[in-house]
Amino acid sequence: MKHTAQWEKEFADRFEARFDELKWLYCEVYNNDMQAFYWLTGAMYEYYQKRGKALKKLDRERERTPFWYSTNDLVGMMLYVDNFADNLKGVKEKIDYIKESGVNYLHLMPLLKSPKDRSDGGYAVADFRRVQPELGTMKDLEALTAECHRNEISVCLDFVMNHTSEDHAWAKAARAGDEDARKRYFFFDSWDVPFEFERTVPQVFPTTAPGNFTQLENGDIVMTTFYPYQWDLNYGNCVVFNDMVCNMLSLCNRGIDIIRLDAVPYIWKELGTNCRNLPTVHKLVRMMRIISEIVCPSVLLLGEVVMEPSKVAPYFGTKEKPECHMLYNVTTMASTWHTVATKDVRLLERQMQQLADLPKDYVFLNYLRCHDDIGWGLDYDYLSGFGMNEVPHKRFLNDYFTGKFEGSPSRGELYNDDESLGDARLCGTTASLCGIETALASGDKKALKTTVDCDTMLHAYMLTQSGIPVIYSGDEIAQLNDEGYHNDPDKKADSRYLHRGKLDWKKAEKRHDKKSVEGTVYQTLLTLEAIRREHKVFTASADVSVIDTANTHVLGIKREYQDEKLYAFFNFSAEEQPAYFDGILSGVDLISGEKIRGLSEIMKPYGFLWLLCDDTK
Repeated sequence: MKHTAQWEKEFADRFEARFDELKWLYCEVYNNDMQAFYWLTGAMYEYYQKRGKALKKLDRERERTPFWYSTNDLVGMMLYVDNFADNLKGVKEKIDYIKESGVNYLHLMPLLKSPKDRSDGGYAVADFRRVQPELGTMKDLEALTAECHRNEISVCLDFVMNHTSEDHAWAKAARAGDEDARKRYFFFDSWDVPFEFERTVPQVFPTTAPGNFTQLENGDIVMTTFYPYQWDLNYGNCVVFNDMVCNMLSLCNRGIDIIRLDAVPYIWKELGTNCRNLPTVHKLVRMMRIISEIVCPSVLLLGEVVMEPSKVAPYFGTKEKPECHMLYNVTTMASTWHTVATKDVRLLERQMQQLADLPKDYVFLNYLRCHDDIGWGLDYDYLSGFGMNEVPHKRFLNDYFTGKFEGSPSRGELYNDDESLGDARLCGTTASLCGIETALASGDKKALKTTVDCDTMLHAYMLTQSGIPVIYSGDEIAQLNDEGYHNDPDKKADSRYLHRGKLDWKKAEKRHDKKSVEGTVYQTLLTLEAIRREHKVFTASADVSVIDTANTHVLGIKREYQDEKLYAFFNFSAEEQPAYFDGILSGVDLISGEKIRGLSEIMKPYGFLWLLCDDTK
């Protein structure tokens, strides 16, 4: 039975407004288990009561402005705590640098307790209520989020919900034979059912972690979609859902503003399916959205959905029944690097128009690089029309970005290289993939200018897109690859550590020197961020369309909002290229402040232009 009469009015009002749908969804997924449902609702009230005054005040403010995150003044940065400043206290001490960099959305990469030698970069969580000891404590996390809030910085944290580490208390109990604990995972005493799953479920890491199951020392078989030490949770068990929701709410009460739902498409498993994007996944995410709106309405859900566009958009839900507040713009990121290699913008034009056709309240996080590899999940049906067939094209891209292709300045490394499929994923920092590392090593000043221009052009393009631009820590100073991981026994098998190096603070000191590579990139980013904040045409509510520049090397984007009209152009070629401004008579270059007249412009190699139009036909 409901206990709204004993609850505080604020919570009771939110709960009553959403009760029917939450109950209906829960009962549908969990077979009308009302005892479990009311246990969950009671826990929700407990977490509401534990929520601090400052966070409740923030809840009320954001309830009044529910789309606060869709403005043009948010700039994100994602970082590993240890790589950035050793520990949480160190990050707190570096708040001034974060603010100086124009950042007001801080994504802390996984920092919860995980086994050092089997952590998957923090994505194998052994305890959802403890911080990795060398990074600090939960009190340190609370102190950091409070300081961020005082400086108007929102904080994002990963919530690894598909699996736990095999070192988690639940997994240890399951391994010891506890039947209730075993029901939290997928245990089998023979290979019969696992083999049936393997018929339809793709492998995530076919070379480094083949298959979807692992046999334990005692003969038991457990589902492990990702790595053998990451045991998949069974969300068909209501106890798992209830406890994981509580783990999420506990993090929210530590001051986390954005919960990143890691690997969310994988969380529901059904025999005979691919165990990806199943309908029940959306019911679970919808329940998590409702629960957060009741307990902590200032908190946003960010879905990590690394899928093709048709599979991504449904995670926004509908206007009446929304799910995630934000999603990653994964496909555009991969297509951007494809365009760097091919110098051909046609695929990017197609995808930009597809995004422009989506509802404006769909907020994407846009990025060039992140902690993970780059997978080439491109639109090969479209590309094949230009002779770019999947297997040979993937091979070309990987050859280009590892510097094997003649004339390529890129320096990357491959991850999960599967020669039998001709497939692999790519690792490397933005600067090294743009060629800055090669140019510095050669001492070629002209090449260095060209590659730096490539780097800044890509960031300008990222900042032009609707949504929230997110910089990967180190990219703001053009940090290069970290080859040192090859010498670390805990890291050398995982080439993703190539772009997970420690921030070089000595190089960061050069950020004010415009003659240095670090200063050129850093100061250019600051300029672009300031312009973006100043002009409402960059808001997510703007109308966006693709411009035909009559040049397959030059991407053109038009943004319109109220009385502002922006034409943005990006030359993806290392050569000068003409760009035609269809219908434009005059405008102001927002970067230089110069007036531009005419119907065309010769763009420098890897040049870009933000043209604020003041006169049209």
